[in-house]
Amino acid sequence: MAKSPLIWVVATVACAGLVAAAVLAPVGSRSRPKTVEAEPPEEKPATESQAPPLIVDAPAPSPPGMAWIPGGEFRMGSDPIESPENPDRIKVDELPAHDVELDGFWMDETEVTNRQFDEFVRMTGYVTFAEKEPTPEELARSGVDIALLKDKQIKPGSMCFNPGFSRKALKLQEEKAPLWEYEVWQYVDGANWRHPDGPDSNIDDRMDHPVVHVSWEDAVAYCRWAGEDLPTEAQWEYAARGGKQNSRYPWGDEREPDGKYQCNYWQGAFPAERLNLDGFQGSSPAKSFAPNGYGLYDLSGNVWEWCADFFDENYYSNSPKRNPPGPAASFDSREPDIIKRVTRGGSFLCNVNSCTGYRCSARMGAEFNSGTFHTGFRAVVNPGRRAAFDAAQAKIAEWRKTNAAPPE
Repeated sequence: MAKSPLIWVVATVACAGLVAAAVLAPVGSRSRPKTVEAEPPEEKPATESQAPPLIVDAPAPSPPGMAWIPGGEFRMGSDPIESPENPDRIKVDELPAHDVELDGFWMDETEVTNRQFDEFVRMTGYVTFAEKEPTPEELARSGVDIALLKDKQIKPGSMCFNPGFSRKALKLQEEKAPLWEYEVWQYVDGANWRHPDGPDSNIDDRMDHPVVHVSWEDAVAYCRWAGEDLPTEAQWEYAARGGKQNSRYPWGDEREPDGKYQCNYWQGAFPAERLNLDGFQGSSPAKSFAPNGYGLYDLSGNVWEWCADFFDENYYSNSPKRNPPGPAASFDSREPDIIKRVTRGGSFLCNVNSCTGYRCSARMGAEFNSGTFHTGFRAVVNPGRRAAFDAAQAKIAEWRKTNAAPPE
């Protein structure tokens, strides 16, 4: 494994997926970045200008492994922070809370697993971002100044947790800078979806864990193969709430009702104290915890999940009410030049002292063309795309007839 000495300079703790962060000093604040060249998902739900009645009832049976999320209205985001202590660590990008109306859609019951992603790769030959040797031009697509990337040698790899972080250095970071968490990250040569902890690791015993080290574009490529889309941020939060209005978590307002853990997150003071009271140090297999009211698993914790939307910290102030598609471009004032997409749900690294991403309304922006060892995704099928989904699935079913699945 190879650790870069500069891995903490550009990323944020919950989405430290910037390959550029392994080789660059802080870029600084300039202007809003240009829109990324990557194509968006093929279809967005209807906008307010198209106002037929909301689609509430499922127009067709639910595909295997998916649940129907009936259309309706909900309150998205968070109310203003009243407590100076802010125990839920609500961020200003969750404000203001606003009413949203959504048409119904189907959603994957679980995060896409290594087993599912392996089938996609075997059928298509797809190669993920973390498996390729990144060029300066490729890295610059995220908004980084290409001049800063000259003469940089970067091997294929991805961002991982650094279990050997220096507690002394961490303490100094905490005292002198607000970005103290960056000490606990490292860029690992050879880390990718097949080798989540580095080249000496594998997924032989993790086939039913969520796939990780996938970029936003990797996730979109999978969705197109499957005839699906990434969920919009509004779809994701609506589905996560499971029919409960205004609850903190998919199961209710109490994090551990009756003392029982409801999701895979970090117990203890992050990052020095790791208690693993929920039974998992890293990711957990699909369906390790109870589903929410819509029959969806692991929307809190386990791994962050990519959404279709660009991340704009101010979008909630002008988001349309009906099927909001997300902003036209990315903007994060902390890193205004980096093009980001929304991630949701938190991960097994989220914790009570620095990141409460497992809350329904918590949101994060991550660089679109890189991934981490705690970021994955799940997909949706919108009713207008059901025919395309069925056609894609028919092709996959035909391919399976002559291609054996990997052993259990």
